[in-house]
Parts: sequence; C-alpha cells; structure tokens
Amino acid sequence: MLVREVETTSPEETEALAERLGRTAEGGEVVGLEGELGAGKTCFVRGLARGLGADPDTVASPTFVIATEYRSGRLPLHHVDLYRLEPPLADTLFLREVLYGAGVAAVEWFDRLLPAAGNDVLHVTLCHGDGSRRAIRLAAHGSRHERWLGRALGT
Repeated sequence: MLVREVETTSPEETEALAERLGRTAEGGEVVGLEGELGAGKTCFVRGLARGLGADPDTVASPTFVIATEYRSGRLPLHHVDLYRLEPPLADTLFLREVLYGAGVAAVEWFDRLLPAAGNDVLHVTLCHGDGSRRAIRLAAHGSRHERWLGRALGT
C-alpha cells in the first residue's frame, strides 16, 4: 500500500490535487472518498473531472440520483454518492458497471460499499481543519492504484 498525506488550504488546492490524479488516469481506476459532510469530497471530484478534461462546473453532488456520468473528458467519469443508502450495500449490477468500467469511478461515502468494491482502490479520506484547510490521506491499494498515485504525486 502506498500512502500520501497532503494538507490543502483552499478548495482550489483540493481541486488541484485531484486534477493531478485525473491527468494521469488511464481508465479502470476507483476512487473511494470518505469524510464528513462538507469535507470536500465533491470538490475533489471536480478536480478529477478537470484533470480528465471534463467541465468541473457541471459536477455536483449526485445525492438524489446516486450516480452521474460525465463523458465530456478523455475518459468517462462516474460520480457515485451513497449518502442516502444504508450500509452494507450489495454489489449490484449498476455499481459493477461503474466500478469496473473503462473510465474513472469516484464514490462518495465509500465506506457504505465496502467490501463489495474489492481491494484495488485509491482510498481518499478528507478531514476538516481550521477554516478551509483539509487533511487529505490518499491510500493506494493494489498495484494499479499504487502506480497511479506514484505517477500523479511521485513515489
């Protein structure tokens, strides 16, 4: 497991961190996002979208639709929000397509999906700090995600 811990001081810095990941994504990546309400999960997804070449301004929390797909970038981005679903969730067919598709899957409230998501994932935990500060822990599980995190942020 490869782990990076980063502190950001603004939403723009949080987006820029995720943008670096989006720029180096090759497809098939799963980003599991955890953190309290308002910790920056959707902000992180906006950065992923920008890095993939999609319009970050179209990214909003998909809480009421569960999953949103953005296809305007070089790879599809699947944004899933499991906030309103009760854990544990079954590995349903629609989630399998999202998690194991050719694009990048970003799953908010990822802890509600475990262990159905498998163990090849970039697990991102965002924690509130003072003001706009966020402590962000990126833990890459599995060789695909370790290589991805290494490409994006250095090994």
